[in-house]
Amino acid sequence: MNDVSLNDVLYVGIDDTDSQEGMCTTYITCVIIRELKDCGFKIQDYPRLIRLNPFARFKTRGNGALTFKLLVDSNEDVEKAKKIILKEVETLSELEEERTNPGVVFYSGRITPEMETYSIRTIQNIVSIEEAEELANSIGAEFFKFKKGRGIIGALAAIGCPLPDHTYECLAYRTPENRGTERRIDHESVREMNRQTYPETFDNVDDGYTAIEPHTPCPVLYGIRGESPEAVRKAHDIVEVNEAIESYCIFKSNQHTDMHLQCIDKISEMEQFKCYIFEAEVSQNPHVIEGGHIIFTAADGSGEIECAAYEPTKTFRDVVRKLAQGDKLRIYGGIGEKGTLNVEKFEILELAPTYKTLNPLCKCGKRMKSAGAGKGYKCPKCGEKLREAEKEKIPVPRDIEKGFYEVPPSARRHLSKPIVRMGEKKNLK
Repeated sequence: MNDVSLNDVLYVGIDDTDSQEGMCTTYITCVIIRELKDCGFKIQDYPRLIRLNPFARFKTRGNGALTFKLLVDSNEDVEKAKKIILKEVETLSELEEERTNPGVVFYSGRITPEMETYSIRTIQNIVSIEEAEELANSIGAEFFKFKKGRGIIGALAAIGCPLPDHTYECLAYRTPENRGTERRIDHESVREMNRQTYPETFDNVDDGYTAIEPHTPCPVLYGIRGESPEAVRKAHDIVEVNEAIESYCIFKSNQHTDMHLQCIDKISEMEQFKCYIFEAEVSQNPHVIEGGHIIFTAADGSGEIECAAYEPTKTFRDVVRKLAQGDKLRIYGGIGEKGTLNVEKFEILELAPTYKTLNPLCKCGKRMKSAGAGKGYKCPKCGEKLREAEKEKIPVPRDIEKGFYEVPPSARRHLSKPIVRMGEKKNLK
């Protein structure tokens, strides 16, 4: 690692410390920062929580990497800080879990364009550990691998990630004896918090569901997301709980910025495990498949792709059911293992006319009925027969409007930008 100069900044990146069953890299970072401060170190700005590609094969539970900037006065400070950080990562990480492979990166210097490019790639693409090591070596960063050390991919990405758009999250943590038990959050206080702070905070509630509360045995008691540190701190002060809070920390983040999405002009150029924004036409009407998932096909002339509103998106599926062949959409979503595009939200640009067909009217005013295969129609009132006649096409009003529609907070990906953050009107049908 490059030597640091007086009053220099040491970037610290950490990733892949948790497992599906417990721990949280944000919590480990919070513990490390607290210990560093107790030892006299100062932290510059808020620690950052950077979410990576949601379709990465070896992602952690939330696929979030952490970074913070440590102010150091000497190389002795650096060595002291490194010992504290590495000790806590080794002690607190879920190292007994096969898929947990922590990585820690230390870097001192300017954030270069190649570091920023690498970070965007980890959010929009699949990056190998070899690529991470190559970049770290080329910029003089020092990295430490626990087990396979796959976490250095995200740790390095977090350090270099540009944040032209960003949000904040206030995470409150449980005391060790309460982890794994039911969280004791006053849900009415969460609704009151939402009434007082929305839209400066968002995704707090979802049709009676308390969306700030995780449902894993991790140390997080709740997480409140918003537009500013002041907003999430105010919200934190309003929420009431019936258990002890060990600590809380505010993180700056790329959450809910759509940073994972790439604009693309042709469906034929899409690749698996990437996320896109694209315009297309509904070429096959929505239909239900096993499991309650809703599937429709979108096409743009270069190709077509199956798009899905999966069962966990709940009422969003009711909106998707109302789409019809010929509707023109702008779709936001990503392609998973099965090659189907997971729809996060869409904008209806144009609605196609839809019709129902009716048997022809008789001259007496009665609607005629089929006289049998190949025999035309017969009036049930006067007996009039028509050998050849076309069915009548009647326009059907659409029970949906142009505009944006999105999955509910309970099904929203960490990176997906809510419509409330887009300055757009949200349709609620």
